[in-house]
Amino acid sequence: MLTQRSRYGLRSMLLLAEVPPNSPPTPMTRIAAEANVPRKFLELILADLRDAGLVTSFRGKMGGYVLARPAHLISLGDIIRVIEGPLALVPCVSRTAYRRCTDCKSEADCAIRHAMMRVRDETARILDGTSLADATAVALVAA
Repeated sequence: MLTQRSRYGLRSMLLLAEVPPNSPPTPMTRIAAEANVPRKFLELILADLRDAGLVTSFRGKMGGYVLARPAHLISLGDIIRVIEGPLALVPCVSRTAYRRCTDCKSEADCAIRHAMMRVRDETARILDGTSLADATAVALVAA
């Protein structure tokens, strides 16, 4: 299940993706208001996204945030991994944080592991294949 933190991060990034290129940075107060995210929570989320190289921050009176790369080069999977960590629902199928399940008798014969591997692969395919540009274009078509 997607956490509230991930939903906030996605909404904030989608808002930044809709800002025209070469516009001034978007102030945090505007992001918080338009994405409906509590400001204190948004500060933490944007700091993580900045540290991961997905947004760039600018200080000062005209400061704020911009995407660090074009919207078509940032996937929803990139954002969720920064905020949540691995996409895998169980540690034994994670590509980035593999850990054998303590109660597993045989990974090779585990039906749960095999099913969760397919879930991980399809989730990654969809999230990594959907950029911020794709998601905002879909939103525009739906509107």
